[in-house]
Amino acid sequence: MRGLAALGALVLRTPALARAPVPLYRHGLGWLLGPRLMMLEHRGRRTGEARYACLEVVERPEATRVVVASGLGERAQWYRNLRADPTCFVSVGRLRRRPATARVLGDAEASAVLERYREAHPRAWRTLRAAIEAAGGPADHLPVVELVLSAPARP
Repeated sequence: MRGLAALGALVLRTPALARAPVPLYRHGLGWLLGPRLMMLEHRGRRTGEARYACLEVVERPEATRVVVASGLGERAQWYRNLRADPTCFVSVGRLRRRPATARVLGDAEASAVLERYREAHPRAWRTLRAAIEAAGGPADHLPVVELVLSAPARP
């Protein structure tokens, strides 16, 4: 477990590693990574330029909602950018660049989501928790964001 935690911590701390799957998504091959990984396209809060982050899907309560957590807490750039501008695009599974709006969950909602994740994926949670802690973050209180997908654009 320590090896996986160390690798996870390295990915959390190294933006280039965390963004390694981005080219797959941008070329329409993100579905190869399965339904538990997604790409978020958001805008830089200072530059306004497109930014990308690959994140684990914590929960998918319905087809139009994707829930993610910030393993780096509130210091994650994607999280800070969504706080400044909640409009974004989501690519997950075979969905490509679907417009979405981010909503930061309150503490009670976030705790409930993370508890469901712990119950559904205990082994993944142990590895993720160890990686978050190895990266210097608190695993007990993670910011959780719900991405509400818009209807696809009609041609």
